[in-house]
Amino acid sequence: MTRNNSLSRLASMSRRKVLATTLMYAMSLTVRSTSATGEEAKVSTTRTQRIDPMTSITTKDGVQIFYKDWGPKSAQPIMFHHGWPLSSDDWETQMLFFVGKGYRVIAHDRRGHGRSSQVSDGHNMDHYAADAAAVVEYLDLRNAIHVGHSTGGGEAARYVARHGGNRVAKLVLIGAVPPLMLKTEANPGGLPIEVFDGLRQQLAANRAQFYLDFASGPFYGYNRPGAKVSQAVIWNWWRQGMMGSAKAHYDCIKAFSETDFSEDLKRITVPTLIVHGDDDQIVPVDDSALLSAKLLKRSTLKIHEKLPHGMCTTHADLVNAELLTFIAT
Repeated sequence: MTRNNSLSRLASMSRRKVLATTLMYAMSLTVRSTSATGEEAKVSTTRTQRIDPMTSITTKDGVQIFYKDWGPKSAQPIMFHHGWPLSSDDWETQMLFFVGKGYRVIAHDRRGHGRSSQVSDGHNMDHYAADAAAVVEYLDLRNAIHVGHSTGGGEAARYVARHGGNRVAKLVLIGAVPPLMLKTEANPGGLPIEVFDGLRQQLAANRAQFYLDFASGPFYGYNRPGAKVSQAVIWNWWRQGMMGSAKAHYDCIKAFSETDFSEDLKRITVPTLIVHGDDDQIVPVDDSALLSAKLLKRSTLKIHEKLPHGMCTTHADLVNAELLTFIAT
């Protein structure tokens, strides 16, 4: 099918010249240098752990995790988990919508992404889930709804399955990578390893151009005939990507493509909403949402015709309304 081939085409597309790349890079890049042990992250919840005026926690393996926390502390919390290679900024539309509805909204930058520490190690789903758990524990979030998009869907699923316990009320997976993206004998409908090798090659060769191509093309469906292209949306995606660590993003490709979440999904007992576009060119719906719905105990599946991977931006009103209905009932 056409949508299943788009990520493969992107991995091998030729790179074109981009005006103003150097200027935009200089304006947006945040450079941090730190180290990590590679042990699964844990956190002390004492307030003395905060090491700068920004809202952040520091895990016991030395990783600073940036987060946003808006709205009444007594309100029901909604925690958002972002996709690769972005940051918590990608959830701004949803966060503003739900804080306006009286909810407490939280989003964090994954390790190596956005404003969090650019550590060398720990770029795998076990650490991502443990880092999310550290933020949850630090803020003492209870009765929370966790919303994950793309890679963030995998992170959220693993967090709920392994760390959530009685702190979680509901789960939402949007364009999410579970159960497994990679083609294997057990998962014949997945994408071949050559696709992800191609992504790694493009990232290593010219990350700035690769990210521009990714946002300009399949992520938002801007490569479709008649698509209404927003240059501001493209550059905002690029800005977020270039804020993070090249190594973290490189390693994360393995994490989001080769991690099998099947057992995590089987362990989740909370109500789970699965939202996916049938024109998702990044995470093909047939090998993700449709399979996840079968593995989850209490799933609601919503497939939207012609919606792209980046539907939270291109169709924010629809997504927000659907989330609100699920969360409020």
